[in-house]
Amino acid sequence: MKTIIRKTPKTMYQPVGKYSHTTIIPAGMDTYVFSGQIGIRGDGAFPADFNDEVQQLFKNIKTLLDTEGLSGTDITKVNIWSVKEIDWDYFDSEWDKLFDSKHPSMTIAYVSALGLPEISIEIDIWAAKQPQG
Repeated sequence: MKTIIRKTPKTMYQPVGKYSHTTIIPAGMDTYVFSGQIGIRGDGAFPADFNDEVQQLFKNIKTLLDTEGLSGTDITKVNIWSVKEIDWDYFDSEWDKLFDSKHPSMTIAYVSALGLPEISIEIDIWAAKQPQG
């Protein structure tokens, strides 16, 4: 069975967060590319508190992964865009609920705006898994 390989070369600096410098997807695995996910609730409202928005965002990602039979270990790349400063202690506590010690490659950027004024943070993910059936 093929597995996703995550590594940080010994000749590189250690990651400054919970990510891997390199993620290798072996040939023959299915690749999943998801649209950016936001912290919107099922009723279409956004939480007023930023950390509540982060929590809802991770719930939405988990729901999306579940619909495809994926888990945090299948995620290969994460891109994070935020218009507000991230409370990394809180963010990491939510992150750890989704990922084990096998962290995907990651990019984080602070930006001036996202697609709607109500959106404070957006995350898009890529994943890979053995083909089904």
